[in-house]
Amino acid sequence: MQGKVLGVVGSSAGGIEELRPGLVVPALERGWTVAVTLTPIAAQWLGASGETAELEGLTGFPVRSASRLPGDSRPHPPVDCYVVAPASANTVAKLALGISDNQALTQLNEAIGTLDLPVVVWPRVNAAHARHPAWAGHIKALHDAGVRLIYGDEVWPLAEPRAGMPGRQYPWEAVLDEASRMIS
Repeated sequence: MQGKVLGVVGSSAGGIEELRPGLVVPALERGWTVAVTLTPIAAQWLGASGETAELEGLTGFPVRSASRLPGDSRPHPPVDCYVVAPASANTVAKLALGISDNQALTQLNEAIGTLDLPVVVWPRVNAAHARHPAWAGHIKALHDAGVRLIYGDEVWPLAEPRAGMPGRQYPWEAVLDEASRMIS
């Protein structure tokens, strides 16, 4: 695993507040080099709490949320595998449709569409999101594109909106295990 780069993409969904201890620290402990990109709202959330600075100090790379200007150097090394965790329903839908309206989605859509890089997605959604008529099509589109989904009752049972499920743990380990499988 030494030398492999994990591109961590986080969006504004529950769990983003645990990105550093839940996903980034364990990935570093497994020997990954980690580069973090956030959707714009997730960047606002983590910036306000001081987590962005913590992530940058831990990984040694800037946390990206905006596109670089032409001529700017690339702030992250080339990625071997992307993980999208947590992925909001909005991020999942845009990814399935190929919409690249922010830096995080641009990177992911390029990975799926042109770079053929492994992508692992944990949809952090609730039961109402999953009942939306378009949801099954989004999940199928990602699956058909080779995206590995950390999804289903065995890893993330869906709760009704605002109902919660006390004691439920975020599936960080399952996300990292799948990323490791995809590059081995």
